[in-house]
Amino acid sequence: MLYREAGQFKTSYAADQQLFPIRQDRIAMAILLAFAFVGVPLAAATPVFAGAIDFNYWFSGVLIPFLIFSLAALGLNILTGYAGQLSLGTAAFMAVGAFAAYNFELRMPGMPMLLSFTLAGIVAALIGIVFGLPSLRIKGFYLAVATLAAQFFVVWALTKFGWFSNYSSSGVITAQKLVVFGYAFDTPVKRYVLVVAIVSVMALAAKNMVRSSIGRAWMAVRDMDVAAEVVGIPMMKTKLLAFAISSFYCGVAGALYAFAYLGTVEPAGFDLDLSFRILFMIIIGGVGSILGSFLGAAFIVLLPIFMDLSATSIERSFGLALPAGLVSNLTLILFGALIVFFLVVEPLGLARLWQIAKEKLRLWPFPH
Repeated sequence: MLYREAGQFKTSYAADQQLFPIRQDRIAMAILLAFAFVGVPLAAATPVFAGAIDFNYWFSGVLIPFLIFSLAALGLNILTGYAGQLSLGTAAFMAVGAFAAYNFELRMPGMPMLLSFTLAGIVAALIGIVFGLPSLRIKGFYLAVATLAAQFFVVWALTKFGWFSNYSSSGVITAQKLVVFGYAFDTPVKRYVLVVAIVSVMALAAKNMVRSSIGRAWMAVRDMDVAAEVVGIPMMKTKLLAFAISSFYCGVAGALYAFAYLGTVEPAGFDLDLSFRILFMIIIGGVGSILGSFLGAAFIVLLPIFMDLSATSIERSFGLALPAGLVSNLTLILFGALIVFFLVVEPLGLARLWQIAKEKLRLWPFPH
């Protein structure tokens, strides 16, 4: 009874095509954004909550990486979920964004931080276009192998050429202080607010983009590229634009990964394992879904924490000493089992399950 569309009339085409046409969705999104921007920082500043919860850990170890991985998964979802182009080089484009932002700040003192992030995303987009050229001739698993070359080449180039790391002997870079418009984001809660603002704006842009003519062209190419070309959709422009925008999102995510999360990164940190983790996020969360990117990232980030807490509770309750590495191995096994489960039972992931739940709420408590 709480999620009904009865009485919500659309009197114009614009009203029918708005981002959230159902009033309950608009209210829920407003509450969620208010909670993210205002509620969470206020809770961290309240002595009652601050004394009971380690907010520094939750900001630095949970919320910030969740948002950054959501942005990276969103970029991959644009390419794979909406445009249908398989990619295994997401971590490489994140590395390009991280090292590009570092070098922009290093070589051009005084450059605004947000401009460095934007230029880093553009550099990643240009690299994405270069490695997206094979998509004009090949597709499917062959394209995935071609993008895998980007993963190895980028990491090799960042390691081989010392200029990218300012000739650091170990190849490790330390990100500059995060300062935007003269304001230093030097605490976990401040960095969280900056990250959630950037991710919210880019997620909104992606949501509008996939509803536009660009998004419809991507989905036409994904569903049947031959038919899309017959009806006049330019293959080269559409595919390369998907690679560029996807890489831009991953590049910005990589810059935030270095500046707002870790602070110190190295090329080896952007390995193939990270690319697979982001791929798992969109598989579990939902391919071709903006919401699925966030659900998948939340699941991948929170599952290891939940497993560690469960293992600690078992050890304390039963006085057992679990073997070293057992929890991490069980986490990997659970990841694999869930991927197989979603591929077989629900290929559209958690986002589809949420959509089904909303459809049930529209009818509840009536059967029809």
